[in-house]
Amino acid sequence: MPYIHARPATASFSGKGLLGYTFGNLQQKDMEMYYVEVEKGHDVFMVSKKITRTYYVVEGSGYFTIDGQRYDVGPGMVVEVPPKVEYCYSGKMTLVILSRPRWFRGNDTFTKWNPDVVGPEAACAIEPEPQIARLIRWRLRGKSPVNAWLRWNQRLWDRLPGSLTASGPIRRYGDLLHTMARLQGNRAQALATLFLRNRPELEMLRRLVQQKEKGARLNVTVLACSTGAEAYSIAWTIKTVRPDLQLKLRAVDISREAVAHARGGVYPLGTLQLSGTQVLESVTPAERENIFDINGDQATVKPWIRKGIEWHVGDAGDPETAAAFGPQDFVIANNFLCHMEPPDAERCLRNIARLVAPKGYLFVSGIDLDVRTKVARDLRWEPLQDLLEEIHDGDTYLRRYWPSRYAGLEPLNKKRKDWRIRYAAGFQMRGTATASALQPEVVHDELPQDPRADLALAECDHAVGG
Repeated sequence: MPYIHARPATASFSGKGLLGYTFGNLQQKDMEMYYVEVEKGHDVFMVSKKITRTYYVVEGSGYFTIDGQRYDVGPGMVVEVPPKVEYCYSGKMTLVILSRPRWFRGNDTFTKWNPDVVGPEAACAIEPEPQIARLIRWRLRGKSPVNAWLRWNQRLWDRLPGSLTASGPIRRYGDLLHTMARLQGNRAQALATLFLRNRPELEMLRRLVQQKEKGARLNVTVLACSTGAEAYSIAWTIKTVRPDLQLKLRAVDISREAVAHARGGVYPLGTLQLSGTQVLESVTPAERENIFDINGDQATVKPWIRKGIEWHVGDAGDPETAAAFGPQDFVIANNFLCHMEPPDAERCLRNIARLVAPKGYLFVSGIDLDVRTKVARDLRWEPLQDLLEEIHDGDTYLRRYWPSRYAGLEPLNKKRKDWRIRYAAGFQMRGTATASALQPEVVHDELPQDPRADLALAECDHAVGG
């Protein structure tokens, strides 16, 4: 019998202003326990049908709105919310939540948005879930028949030859499976990441950076940076090819714990518990020597790569986050928008676009392609055609999830008339920037520059584009 239960490596659920983690299978079958990092609050007001929730405030402050009345809370306080009472909470807090009985689908009725999280313009009644979505998410004795069907199809799909899955009828069946997966899947943000995840995308970034004037200032923002692997990969790529540039790289994530780990720049040679991934699995021995200082079973990112990176806790969907940094030459927004419902992802992507300077570049993968295509057309983004196919297929994790997982990336289909914009993951912006130049309080790593950076291009150029 397990007596100790660890918090899972990845978030179990998420909202516009929080990340939540569910502890393991407790022996108390009628109780569930959560750990929640709240940056702004719960995005909706809700009413519980049968569950009583007890909230313990570990740190931070905020307030609960229960049955129309406001209650301010702080560390050490307990809030108990019984069934059949409308409530919500706002603030910046860390919460431990006890739910009795365990959560079950259909318990919570969402009544309206929380304006503290989504803004006053969205503070109206929530539209009911479409009937087809309710049908797909229906459960029999706590289990989803659709989910079991999707898992069976994925096992079968993985055994079929590529020539067969690419054929017209089978491909259309795959599209149907993926549509079902997107409607059925319980989306939640995850911290899974690794270094040099999409090499063709890094090669595209390298080519664009080479066009900059000598000694130019370069502003780069990496959104949903997780534990830092992508931000460090980008910093290494840029500093390797253009050590003369004045690089200012900002990395942002909603998880305070992930940002703290990223700032430290220390990674295990095996599995990183916080993300549940082997973050160095794609790094070659030569790259490992260039990027890290190895000490025992730990790898520390070299100081010259870490220099100049700012780490922020923030929400990419928050207009204040987008306005805080000023216009950016490059914005990287990979592998987190797919974990949002399409309307939320679209709003977030439109907000992210405000970060990009005129003629600047946005890279966005790991997103529902219908959402990205719609926004790109509406805002008249120019899709980058160079390395389009290579970048689309460059993230093997996303490709292997298709068609039976909501985060899966569909195979490129040149028979589509819109394929050049649908499958592009990189775009150049048109128009004018709208973000302000306000600067938030940051933690800035002031580390010495490694003189060997000037020689890194000759040593590592082939590795980035490989």
